[in-house]
Amino acid sequence: MNLTAGYNFLRIIKNIGLALVAILLLAGIGGALIGYLISAPISHNEETRAERAAPFQEGRFVNFEPQAGTEITLAAIIEALSDHERTSPTGEIPVVSIDPSLLDGPPEDGLRMAWLGHAGVLIEIDGKRVLTDPVLSDRASPTSYVGPKRFHPSPIDLQKLRNVDAVVISHNHYDHLDQATIRHLSKQETQFFVPLGNKAQLLAWDIPDAQITELDWWEEATVNGLRIVSTPSRHYSNRGTFDYKKTLWSSWSIVGPTNRVFVSGDTGYAKVFSEIGTRLGPFDATVIKVGAYGPGDAWHDIHMTPEQAVQVHLDVKGGHMLPVHWGTFNLAYHPWDEPIIRTQTSAAQKNIVLATPKVGEFFDVHLDNEFPNWWEEVEQGVNTDD
Repeated sequence: MNLTAGYNFLRIIKNIGLALVAILLLAGIGGALIGYLISAPISHNEETRAERAAPFQEGRFVNFEPQAGTEITLAAIIEALSDHERTSPTGEIPVVSIDPSLLDGPPEDGLRMAWLGHAGVLIEIDGKRVLTDPVLSDRASPTSYVGPKRFHPSPIDLQKLRNVDAVVISHNHYDHLDQATIRHLSKQETQFFVPLGNKAQLLAWDIPDAQITELDWWEEATVNGLRIVSTPSRHYSNRGTFDYKKTLWSSWSIVGPTNRVFVSGDTGYAKVFSEIGTRLGPFDATVIKVGAYGPGDAWHDIHMTPEQAVQVHLDVKGGHMLPVHWGTFNLAYHPWDEPIIRTQTSAAQKNIVLATPKVGEFFDVHLDNEFPNWWEEVEQGVNTDD
């Protein structure tokens, strides 16, 4: 079993208990049980288009830059499931509740953003709303009983989320593709944009075909005057045990009449980001993953470090940088606040305008914004709620 594919499941079932998992694996039945527990519909290769921009080898998508392959071992399983220092906050993370009345109609022109936690961002761009990888459920898991649970509540109740023009999904991992959120938005005729091969998953959830647009790298579509461009990234996919890399992953470029936003999705650092900047930049803002990295090249190939995230922002010619994929779920080896601390240090060295809002806090990209280091107060046990 590939380490990166195996870890995607292992982090979900961490709370089940290390001893039970190890016994099952050693008994040789762990793989069958895993497949039974989290099996999900996947897109068959013959249903995807024959000509692809994304590399495709032996029935699986691959990255432009090779990914290091590491076989999973029992020691790796134990390490992945073991507790690490300060991977959860000691205090309460501040959340700014989003007034549902702000979503009653279309937004004003311009560019405003609100971080919903993890990789979810509500982007108001040129009079339209776009959501990135929204996961409003309590857990990033195939079940509501076990798996990584949010450190903080969602800034808006799912049932009050409305008037979203488009959702872009970077890949099919549970912390980026949430069934409950997608199904809710589908009832409002929201349009969904997914990488090649992921349409079948949404169809299995009874999302209407007309609301799903499946794109290969460098392909694009339009929604209400916005160009939605699927751009390359360096990652992998799997939602079950036997669908490793059967569907594509991507970053996204959202291009409006006036403003542009780049969304990295999960990724390792890659040379292709410079090409994205040349072809589609400069971007007024970037939404870039900074957390959930691990030790060694095998991890850095698919989950870049904060310093590499800052470099991606420069490569795509970004203006404001919004760091995401930290502070919501315990998915990594590092302390929960390490990604933002390292990102802030690196961004300051490169003179990058860094946006570090509280969860749910809207900010206008084209205004001067001041953000306190709220994560420091969380660790000091200070209640920073508004």
